[in-house]
Amino acid sequence: MYNIAEILIKLKNVEKIEISFKWNLITTDPDDNKFVDCAIAGRVKYVVTNDKHFSILKNVSFPKVDVISIDDFMEELKNLL
Repeated sequence: MYNIAEILIKLKNVEKIEISFKWNLITTDPDDNKFVDCAIAGRVKYVVTNDKHFSILKNVSFPKVDVISIDDFMEELKNLL
């Protein structure tokens, strides 16, 4: 069986980011915070999700984490082609 994480980390365009601070911005589903913390540490442009728990991030000014839906992300990808 393959370990997807091991395969991904070996890709040239993937960087492993260690989380040094836990922001705990999502209180309704604390398990989602690992994705937000990773996004902040990795200084990503946005998080792509349809998970309603992430909508709370629209009201957080610092640290700013933009969230877009999967449909919006797919549209953005189409515009790149």
